Amino acid sequence: MRVGVLTGGGDCPGLNAVIRAVVRKGVKVHGLEFVGYRDGWKGPLEGLTMELGVEQCRGILPRGGTILGSSRTNPFKLDGGVEKIKDNLARDGVDALVAIGGEDTLGVATKLSDLGVDVVGVPKTIDNDLSGTDFTFGFDTAVNIATEAIDRLHTTAESHHRALVVEVMGRHAGWIALHAGIAGGANIVLIPEQPFDIEEVCRLVESRFDSRYSPILVVSEGAVPKEGGDMTLVSGEKDAFGHVRLGGIGDRIAKEIEDRTGAEARAVVLGHIQRGGTPTAFDRWLASRFGIHAIDAVADSDFGTMMALRGTDIVRVPLIEGTGELKLVSPEEYAEAEVFFG
Repeated sequence: MRVGVLTGGGDCPGLNAVIRAVVRKGVKVHGLEFVGYRDGWKGPLEGLTMELGVEQCRGILPRGGTILGSSRTNPFKLDGGVEKIKDNLARDGVDALVAIGGEDTLGVATKLSDLGVDVVGVPKTIDNDLSGTDFTFGFDTAVNIATEAIDRLHTTAESHHRALVVEVMGRHAGWIALHAGIAGGANIVLIPEQPFDIEEVCRLVESRFDSRYSPILVVSEGAVPKEGGDMTLVSGEKDAFGHVRLGGIGDRIAKEIEDRTGAEARAVVLGHIQRGGTPTAFDRWLASRFGIHAIDAVADSDFGTMMALRGTDIVRVPLIEGTGELKLVSPEEYAEAEVFFG
């Protein structure tokens, strides 16, 4: 059997660990051959391939990004896209695909599976918002990066007696903000699931200053105010999956704090720093386990499935469970953190 491997969507720490695990076990245990598809779904769409074997996977475990490259290509938005993919898979002698990605990449995989393409999915996103799995790899690394940034910002905030607003990734889900905010000792955490009251935010800021400490606010890029504001856009242009670029909510909140309280405030946008660099030990471990189980599913011809972490076990679930709906922070989970606010 010949297996194609691709990584789609945003890059993420741990992608190379999955590729390495898939190939090493596939070759050594199952006797499979592999072909790497480059740049996400653009690879099988345009026949962009690279050699992929044990040799190509040496030394990639600690590397960030993906040796296969990535893109946000959506074959269902292109005329004849699905037919081109099927034709190229047949031309390359590929019997099955391992698709590693988030909501959009696995959404394409789900549709292709319904159309007869043999595919197994591996869930990836730093946002940790895929349903069906307790955690996705990449999330732990992003949280650690954001936490370290918050730790560093405490000292400069205290030195200058200013409020610092840390904007982290999280379009629809506030998992990074919530986990990093608690771990980093932030005084306020604002997430998309809980629209915020700017007056209450400013009251908490003033309360923090009254205690002779400087406030740290952590805000998801998709956070919105209660008074009916929209997400803050970097650009109104949409990608192939209909997403606009978000960003700037941190600057908006910092300006409101200054205007309403008279205190000095600055915004720090972590952006793609959260997605780059070497993965944590946890993400290497989780990604490797996902890869091992994914190639077992291929060997078992258990297609149309996605690997999922449930407790400490890796299980197979239908692909649709990973893309059917987003996993969001519940009001109860947010309420647990509110004891630290102010």
